[in-house]
Amino acid sequence: MIVVTGATGNVGRQVVAALAAPAAENSGATAPQVVAVSRRPAEPAGPGQGQEQNPEPGRPRVIHRQADLGSPDTLRPAFEGADALFLLVAGDDPHAVLDAAKTAGIRRVVLLSSQGAGTRPQAYAHAAAFEAAVRDSGLEWTVLRPGGFASNAFAWAETVRTRRTVFAPFGDVALPVVDPADVAQVAAAVLREPGHAGRTYELTGPAALSPRERASALGAALGEPVDFVEQSRAEAREQMLGFMPEPVADATLGILGEPLPAEQAVTPDVERVLGRPAGSFAAWAAGHRAAFA
Repeated sequence: MIVVTGATGNVGRQVVAALAAPAAENSGATAPQVVAVSRRPAEPAGPGQGQEQNPEPGRPRVIHRQADLGSPDTLRPAFEGADALFLLVAGDDPHAVLDAAKTAGIRRVVLLSSQGAGTRPQAYAHAAAFEAAVRDSGLEWTVLRPGGFASNAFAWAETVRTRRTVFAPFGDVALPVVDPADVAQVAAAVLREPGHAGRTYELTGPAALSPRERASALGAALGEPVDFVEQSRAEAREQMLGFMPEPVADATLGILGEPLPAEQAVTPDVERVLGRPAGSFAAWAAGHRAAFA
C-alpha cells in the first residue's frame, strides 16, 4: 500500500492517477492500493473520509482520507498498513511526520522537494530541512528536486485569454521548466520499483526556454500570436508578494533573473527513470490549450 500526501494538488493528484492505472499499464507490475491524503475531502466530497474509488476490475482501490501534514497525529490512520509514502514539503515538523510513518510500518519515503534546496539551501531552508530529516530517518529514501514547473504559465492565462499577451520579467533568461505530469510519473515509478534508494533526482524539461520563447509556444498552441511584454524586477516582485512570502519571492526572482549554472542545466533524470525523454513545454502548452483560449 502506498500513501500519497497532497493528493489533490498539482503533482499529487497525478501521482495518484499514475499509481491507480491498471496493472497492464504499469509494466506488468501489480498495481498497489493507494491511500490519497489531503487536508480537504476529495471531490466528490461525499462523507469526507474513507471514500473509495476505482472499484472496477483490473484497477487498485484508491481510498481518500482527510489528514494534515501540519498535524501529524491525524496521519496515523492513513499511514497504517502502508509500506511506502509520497511526502510533500508541508507542515513545520518533518521529524514528527516521519516518526508517524515509521510507527505505522512504512519502509520507503519519496520526498517531493525543490531544486532550490540544492542550489540555494538558505533561501529554501524549509525544503532543505525536510531533505535532511528524510535522509536521517532510517527509512529507505529518494528525493525528487524539480525545477520550475511548466504549469507556472497558468499565471499568464488571463492576459493571454483577454489580450493575447504575456507579462513576465527577465524575458530572455532561459530555464528548463518541467511538466508536472513528468514529475508525477517519476514519483510513481520510484514508489513502485526497486533501485532508487538513496538517490536524488534533479527533474527538468528537455530544453531551456526563456519566457519570451514560452509565450511564442503558447501562441503556436493557440494558432495565433501571443505578444510578450517584459516586466521590471520591481513590478514582478510586487505581483509575487500577493501570493508568496518575501524571502520566497526574492529567491524566485533570483532564479528567474540570475540563475546559477545548475539551475539552467538540462538533466537526464526524467529519461533515466521513465525510459523516455521529458515532455517539452510546447507539448504541455498544446495539452493545456483550453486554459489560454
